[in-house]
Amino acid sequence: MIQRSIINSLRIWKINPDRKPLVLRGARQVGKTTSVKEFGREFDQFVYLNLERPEDRNLFHSERSFQDTLDGIYLVKRVIPRGTQLIFIDEIQYSDVAVQLLRYFFEDRPDIFIIAAGSMLETLINKKIHFPVGRVEYMKMYPLSFEEFLGAIGETRVLEWLKQEDVPEYVHTQAIALFNRYTLVGGMPEVVARYAQDQSVAPLGKIYQSLLLSYLDDVEKYANSERNVKVLRHVISRAFAYTGLRIQYAGFGESSYGSRDVSEALAVLEKAMLFHLSRPTVSPVMPLIPDYRKSMKLFGLDSGLINFQFGNQVEYLSSVPLSDILSGRMAEQITAQALVTGVLPPFTELNFWVREKSQAQAEVDFVLPYNEILIPIEVKSGKTGKLRSLHSFIDHCPHSIAVRVYAGSYQVHPDTTLKGKDYTLVNVPFYWIARIPSLLRMLEN
Repeated sequence: MIQRSIINSLRIWKINPDRKPLVLRGARQVGKTTSVKEFGREFDQFVYLNLERPEDRNLFHSERSFQDTLDGIYLVKRVIPRGTQLIFIDEIQYSDVAVQLLRYFFEDRPDIFIIAAGSMLETLINKKIHFPVGRVEYMKMYPLSFEEFLGAIGETRVLEWLKQEDVPEYVHTQAIALFNRYTLVGGMPEVVARYAQDQSVAPLGKIYQSLLLSYLDDVEKYANSERNVKVLRHVISRAFAYTGLRIQYAGFGESSYGSRDVSEALAVLEKAMLFHLSRPTVSPVMPLIPDYRKSMKLFGLDSGLINFQFGNQVEYLSSVPLSDILSGRMAEQITAQALVTGVLPPFTELNFWVREKSQAQAEVDFVLPYNEILIPIEVKSGKTGKLRSLHSFIDHCPHSIAVRVYAGSYQVHPDTTLKGKDYTLVNVPFYWIARIPSLLRMLEN
C-alpha cells in the first residue's frame, strides 16, 4: 500500500538543493520500505541495501574508507553509476558504521541521494548508535490518514467532495460513516490493503495479530537486559487499554513495576512511534510549556490495533456512535492520530490543558499552537455535548477562538462562556481534522 503523502514529501526533499541524507522514521509496518522502493522508480538507478542481511551489512566495515565502501556497494549490487541515483539503506540500525558514513555522503558525495530507515526501537536501545548531527535530516511516517484510506478503498468521489469548501448533507452523512469505518480498520498499510480487497473486516484479525507479535518480537530480540524485555513486553501488551486516559507510571497495567521502569519503557516506545504521549499544560497562553509533574495521556499508534485488542468490531458495524465505544476514548484516539499525522509540525508533541483547582477542575482534550496563541480543541463524540472545560479555557486565555471536533457538519458561530465572554466556536467534523489550520486561516479573511 503506497502512501502518496510520503511520496510527495520525498519529492520535495529530492528537489531541495540543500538536502541532506534522509532518515525516514516510523514504527514497523507503516510502509517505509514499500514507499521508498516506489519512490526509487523516479531515479535512473535505485540501490537497495537491507542491513538485516549479512551480505549487505558486511559491506560496512570500520577499517574501510568511505570510497572503498561505496565501490564495494557498486560491485556487490552490480551497479555502474549513471544518471540520478538513490541508495536506500534499510534497517540501518544494524550497523553503527553505516550510520556514521551518512556524514560522508553529505560531505563528499552530495550528488547521491541517500535514504536510511529502520526501527527506532532498536536504535534507541543500542546506545552506541548516534546519527551525525547536522549531516542528516529526518522525516516521520505514520499509518494512512483518512484521506489516504478513502483513496485506497476507492471512495474517490467522497474524497473529492471533502476537498471542497461546502459539503452537502448527504455527503456529510456518508463521510461520517466512512470515518467510523476508518476508525475501526485503522491505517496500517497491510490492513488497509486487505480491507480494500474485499471490504470485509473478517480477514483482518490475523494481520493485526501478526503486527502486535512483531512489536513484541522486536523487544525479545533487541532489548539489552532480561528486565528490560519484561517491562517493554508488559507495556506494549497493556498500553492500548489506556488509550485516551491519563496514566500513572508506578504499577502501570496492574503490574509491580516501578515508576522508573515504566517511564523509561514508554519513552523508548514513544520514540519508536508505537505510542504517543500527550503532555499537560496549565497555562492557556504561549509559550506552550508542559507540566511534567502532572500525569500524561496515552494514545496508541493506530486505532485499528486498539479495536482489535478490545473486540470493538461489532459496535462499529452496528453503527454505534464513537461516544459509546470505550466511553468516547476512541474519538480522542482518532483525533490524536489525525493531529499527529496532518496538523502538528514534525516532531511536535501532543498537549492538552488542565486546570486542577479544588472547586474548578477542567480539562481540554488538545491544545494547538497557532499564530502565537493556543487554540483549545474539544472532542465530542456525538453532535452535541457540554463545553464547560472549553469555556474555562476561553475565560482564562487572551483570545476568543475555540475548536470543537464532533460528528456534526462544519459550522462557525458565536458563543458565550458561562462567565459571559463572547467567543467564536469552530465546529469541525471528524473527517476535516486535518483542515483545522486552514479553517482557522479562513477566519482571518
